Amino acid sequence: MPLKSRSKSKELKVYTSLNSRMDLEPSDRKKYTNLKKGYDGEVMFDSLTASLDKKFLIINDLNLKSENTTFQIDSLIITKGTVIPWEVKNYKGNYYYENDNFYLCTNRKPITNPLHQLNRCETLLRPLLHSKGFHLPIEGYVSFINPEFFLYQAPQKKNIIFQPQLKFFLNELSMLPSNINGMHKNLADFLLNAHISEPDNMRFPLYEYEQLRKGFICACCQSFSVTPFEKKIVCNDCGYEESLQSAVIRSIEELVLLFPNIKITANLVYDWCNFDELKRKIRRILPKNYKIIGHGPHSYYVNK
Repeated sequence: MPLKSRSKSKELKVYTSLNSRMDLEPSDRKKYTNLKKGYDGEVMFDSLTASLDKKFLIINDLNLKSENTTFQIDSLIITKGTVIPWEVKNYKGNYYYENDNFYLCTNRKPITNPLHQLNRCETLLRPLLHSKGFHLPIEGYVSFINPEFFLYQAPQKKNIIFQPQLKFFLNELSMLPSNINGMHKNLADFLLNAHISEPDNMRFPLYEYEQLRKGFICACCQSFSVTPFEKKIVCNDCGYEESLQSAVIRSIEELVLLFPNIKITANLVYDWCNFDELKRKIRRILPKNYKIIGHGPHSYYVNK
């Protein structure tokens, strides 16, 4: 297992929920699509690098701060002699490289250069490590993980790994001697401790409780078309089944995610889940999984 596994960011979780429960503005919908696509690509990358954790130290999804600047590393591999930060891109379609820029072939508009992002990462990571006495060389790579991506006029002397090359590259990497020692583990521990769980550059759409659609959402396909049974709910679109208790707890966690300062009352949960016939069952689920504070109509629930 990697020292730090990948999980959906708070930003992606919020956008995923809001995308289901309200009509996002076009710019917010585009951001949600990009966040989801980026995460899906990183998960694909993780599946390919998973075997390397037997020899090297892998830390996924790092948010760090160096020289008063926050930066993000999609994946980082610590080998015997090198620190390898990865910039993972899930681009799809035809692009071309010209004059140190990337362009879409369809409209010839420039996009953010991932090589510049990688260079920024290396530039900020180096002094951060040096400040703690770690002087391993840093050599990063940009990985284009999507097999449906093509880059015309690709630069040959840049650290770019395309999807068909990635498995071969990782196999070559796995042939390097391991010899991970205490210094490498101290480096990994430092990075894990320096990780910022909620970076301050996250931005969310404006929303209010009243404007959000209420009800259970399928945990698999995000559909509202679910049918409740005695002890489970079943999605009518994809067939996914989930225990009623799990669905209620997940819905409450979503509610707290969107409104972290809200008090979780029984009536609020009834309204959020939006199934009147389940009130009796929800009333039994709440005290089994949460601690009740207060008595009567002013009581509310918190995590045990």
